[in-house]
Amino acid sequence: MPRFSVRWMVALVLIVVVGGAFIFCEYLIYFPAILKCAWPKISHARGGEGIDDRPMDSAVRAMVLSDTHLLGAVGGHWFDKLRREWQMERAFQTALWLLRPEIVFILGDIFDEGKWSNQKHWEDDVRRFHRMFRHSTDIELVVLVGNHDIGFHYEMDWFKLQRFEKVFNASSTRIVTRKGVNFLLVNSVALHGDGCPICQSVEKELTKLSRDLNCSQADRVCSAPQHYPLYRVSDAGCTGLDAAPPEERHLLFREKYDVLSKEASQKLLQWFKPRLILSGHTHSGCEVLHDNKYPEISVPSFSWRNRNNPSFILASVSPSSYALSKCFMPEESTVIGVYSSAGACLLLLFLAHCLWMKGLLQCLSLCLLGKHKSL
Repeated sequence: MPRFSVRWMVALVLIVVVGGAFIFCEYLIYFPAILKCAWPKISHARGGEGIDDRPMDSAVRAMVLSDTHLLGAVGGHWFDKLRREWQMERAFQTALWLLRPEIVFILGDIFDEGKWSNQKHWEDDVRRFHRMFRHSTDIELVVLVGNHDIGFHYEMDWFKLQRFEKVFNASSTRIVTRKGVNFLLVNSVALHGDGCPICQSVEKELTKLSRDLNCSQADRVCSAPQHYPLYRVSDAGCTGLDAAPPEERHLLFREKYDVLSKEASQKLLQWFKPRLILSGHTHSGCEVLHDNKYPEISVPSFSWRNRNNPSFILASVSPSSYALSKCFMPEESTVIGVYSSAGACLLLLFLAHCLWMKGLLQCLSLCLLGKHKSL
């Protein structure tokens, strides 16, 4: 075979292996993962006064994710930032295209450095967020504030809070209603209970909303999305593929840092009696039942930087019941494995090519040497 033909064949195999691995890992891998997911049937619902016999199209289809932690200019390496944001963008856009939610909740810690970023860095972070989580006008995106967005209680101030609220058209406490379902959004960073001005404002608004909602049984809150989990001792009772690692589950949580205080947690439960609480912050999945009747779902981080197996929640919610399912993203170890296998194949191909060329040269040398001797 002519040498140029061998080179073209090697180049073709190289393109196929490298291109195939890249297209699969960066685009196609999200499709088989998300195609396994489906909206839960409301007939399997829980948390209501019975089985809801409404058709599925009358239920709200809500997608819930948390802790995206877009890396900032100070602590974020450019390649790490590029890699994680691309992964989240492809996962989110693929999920929107395949699942078509009506509303998407992101439960805080949108940014990793929002609590200390200057205006220039803040605007750059916001621009990247809007590019990654772009969506059509028929999908509502609801963003909650987290401690990395405005700082922990001792770090937050009106400037950082209002900067966040202005960008995301949000407020510390509000009700979002879709198809008769109420979602109570809470700035849990401000539930410190020490009488700080922001805390007083949030608690005053929560008290008012509690009175308004209790005026009518039909106005009962369905879901209470927030960033901090309600008080629990640890993750010892949490299980599942996205729970905290076994060696971390028995670590005690700190009130007002890892979880809300006992007092703030009880206030929220007494004020609103929610049928479902959704929270983030811990980066791990967990399901807890408070007072034997108030279920809370902790949603893991959506970033591969925080987990090897990010996931999000799909919720079908009607005014009287709800159903949940969990959707897992591709594991980053799978992506690394595919690229490693492709690299190994290329190395073997290169070695085989070198050996073949060396053997060919030896044959040609022997042939020429034989002809020389016969002469």
